[in-house]
This record gives sequence, structure tokens and C-alpha cells, in this order.
Amino acid sequence: MALEPASYPIIRLGTRRSPLAMAQAREVRARLCTAHEWPEEAVELIEVQASGDKVQDRPLSEIGGKALWTKELDLWLADGTIDAAVHSAKDVETIRPDALAFAAVLPRADRRDCLIGAASIADLPKGAKLGTSAPRRAAQLLHLRPDLEVVMFRGNVATRLSKLQAGEADATFLAAAGLERLGETGVGTALDPSEFLPAAGQGAIVVEVMAGSRVEGFFSELNDIPTAAELKVERALLAALGGTCHSPVAVLCEWTDGLLDVRASIFSEDGAERVDGAERFDATEPGAEEGIARDLLNRASPKIRQHFNGAS
Repeated sequence: MALEPASYPIIRLGTRRSPLAMAQAREVRARLCTAHEWPEEAVELIEVQASGDKVQDRPLSEIGGKALWTKELDLWLADGTIDAAVHSAKDVETIRPDALAFAAVLPRADRRDCLIGAASIADLPKGAKLGTSAPRRAAQLLHLRPDLEVVMFRGNVATRLSKLQAGEADATFLAAAGLERLGETGVGTALDPSEFLPAAGQGAIVVEVMAGSRVEGFFSELNDIPTAAELKVERALLAALGGTCHSPVAVLCEWTDGLLDVRASIFSEDGAERVDGAERFDATEPGAEEGIARDLLNRASPKIRQHFNGAS
């Protein structure tokens, strides 16, 4: 029997308009309605075209950084147009306004990068062009294959695949989680995350609300403790490094029975220099990521440190 409208709240869930963002918002809605035994109409999806989706011919670092994915939804949260916003965790700025809070971090999907256009990085022909706008991917690739050429690729999954098809590059990278959420399984080659480290937050979805809002508690049942612990450390590490959208940094953080294994790498922009660090610590241990950041920066050359402003 259908519930009466008065027996459940109406939650307005904000999302970017891209196909992947919509898929993520539908996943949040489905999980929320299942957790509370609500009908689908209890959660209204409200779409916005983010600034980052409007300009696709320049890297984010040149036009405002990650804030271009969040600023419209931040404004809607502040003025009450929406009750909550759905984000890809890797697209959320490291430093967020105090008035906002993560109400839930969903269980992490596949955190790996997929190489599209070749069976492996080693199989790419000498001098091949690889399309990406991510400093992490570009630097990590060039560290492995300095003979390759990186060309700027931006846009949603379909846009980047069409650019590849049109011959603008020989290969590109896409996040395995995004492909999975769009039903594009079997596309490309998933790279071993211990060899080609992912971005902080890759594969995770977060729900953000105004701190203390009426809806915050509704999302608590969706929160995945291991993923939330991993994400907290990954974001704290970025903050300790002073990383920005210009910074070539990769991090792999994995939870096992309350322990976190962290591997991180920072690079020079051209990939010629790389500094690696690793640490295992209890998930409840505060500030451990600051020691990792300090160690990485202390061993880095000025060529790497210029992309970070953390304390050395």
C-alpha cells in the first residue's frame, strides 16, 4: 500500500546534469528510499549545469579549479533551494565552508583508472598521444613513459570517448567507477591501483548538506565507515600537502579491520621526478597524514614542491 505523502519527508537532492552525476544521484535516492522504506517520489532530483560543464576547452586549473563543480550546488544549499547535494568525492575541494558537512559517504566503487585505446601503458606506441586534463594522470604516465605526448582532454565520458574516436588522441583515461555507473563495463583496461595510483576520493560518492540541517540524520544510514575513513585521510593528506587542482599527487588508502594502509606519490609536472611514501596506522589515530605529507615534501626537489604549499 502506498504511503500517504504526510508520512515521509520530501527531500530535494541537488546534482549536476551530466549523465554520470545523474546516475550517482539516482543511486543515492535508491539507497535512501530503501533505507527508510520510502517511495521514490520522496526524493526529488534537482539538476544544475555546473560551471565546470560549461567550459570544456581548458583545464580546470586555468578556469577556477574544483569549485566549478560545486559552487552552484553550494549556493542552492545555502539559500534552501535544495536540501542535499551529491558529488563525486574527487571533485570536491579539499577545504570546504564550515557551514557544510558530509552527511554520508557511500561504499566505494572501483577506484582504478581505465586506459582506453591500448591494452596497457607499455603497449602504447612510441610518441603516442594520450588525452587527459588531470595533472596526476599526466605526470604519472610521463614518469612511466616519457616518450609519450599528453594532450588536453576534458568533458564527460561520452565526450572524451568521441574525441578519442575522432582521432584527437591515441588513448585516454577514464575512472572505472564512472564507467561502471554508466553501464559501460568492459570498456578499456583497468590499471593496477598499486602501480598507477588513483586520485584522492576516486570511486566515492558524498552527500553534502548544511551542517545541522533537518535532513542530515536521514543520510546517516548510508554512510560506509571504511570508505569514510579512507576519504577523511585522503583529503587530510591533500590539505597537509597544500595540494590544489594544479598538483600532481596520487594516493591509495585502503581500510583493513580498522587499519589504514596509505601510499602516496607526488610528482614534478613533467613526471621526471617522483617521491613515494607509505604508512600504516590506526584509523582513529589523529594527524598521521601530516607526517606522511611532511616526509614527502622534505624529500622533494623544488621542481616538485612548487606545486604544493604544505609545510616541509
